[in-house]
Amino acid sequence: MLFAFVLDNGRLVPLAGDEPERRLGDALWIDLVDPSDEERARVEALYRQELPEAEEAEEIEASARSYEDESGLHVHGLFLHEVDGHPRNTSVAFTVSGDRLFSLREREIPAFRLLRMRARRETGVAMSAMSILLTLLEIKIEDLADTLEEVYTGLERVSSMVLEENDVELEDSIDELARHEDMNGKVRLCLMDAQRGLTFLLRRGRLDAASTEWVRELLRDIDSLLPHNSFLFEKVNFLMDAAQGFINIEQNQIIKIFSIAAVVFLPPTLVASIYGMNFDYMPELHWLVGYPWALLLMLASAIAPYWYFKRKGWL
Repeated sequence: MLFAFVLDNGRLVPLAGDEPERRLGDALWIDLVDPSDEERARVEALYRQELPEAEEAEEIEASARSYEDESGLHVHGLFLHEVDGHPRNTSVAFTVSGDRLFSLREREIPAFRLLRMRARRETGVAMSAMSILLTLLEIKIEDLADTLEEVYTGLERVSSMVLEENDVELEDSIDELARHEDMNGKVRLCLMDAQRGLTFLLRRGRLDAASTEWVRELLRDIDSLLPHNSFLFEKVNFLMDAAQGFINIEQNQIIKIFSIAAVVFLPPTLVASIYGMNFDYMPELHWLVGYPWALLLMLASAIAPYWYFKRKGWL
């Protein structure tokens, strides 16, 4: 899918995909979402701009994610969003060529919809290719900050489940902790990726004074979010250890009950086994009180260890 936007009175105005080539040639921002081969060929022919392949956008090496060549500045960034109800990091390939921005991604991302909405309603949001890119990164960092707050709120609920409630299934809390840990990890990856991209723009972007200050402000925002992100990791680890500890205590209590039951019933079993032997000479077989005697002996042998454990405080 191909989206093109032109600047009109300080606002981004979308162009229809079937606009004539002359009109598309004036576009400030070319946004491609899972483009077809025909759309890629059209953009490359019209703007003489080579578009990266999907595999290139997924590269993790720093030199492959932020670099400069004859076609302009290239920055690949990760954006966190939900896909089918699960958090996913989607790579977006940005290219700033002259005063035109190209963006390429495999699926729609909420941050891009929000930018388009802002740019249509407000003036001055996107006045150049670089300002569009920086606005997208700013929206990304704001979304990551909101996500960290959601993770913290979720961890507070799990903390109440683990540390305060008595009738809760602790296995459910571990599932929740694993989900929050996964989300927090994806947030950290996005923050570090944004930090790396902004540092590259600060060093190689040839920014004006206002854009330079903007980038530095975004970097300060990231620096303030990373410690919060680390704190959430520590909280997840603490709650995970606490939940596993309580589960172990519960399991130990169950094992303790079975162990005591086995010890209590072992002496009566021994008595019953002795009197169940088939020897010819067993004086007790001819006692009139032999049967009550055996029952009484089994009962006493069961009570004795139970009383001993109780006295020792093991029960």
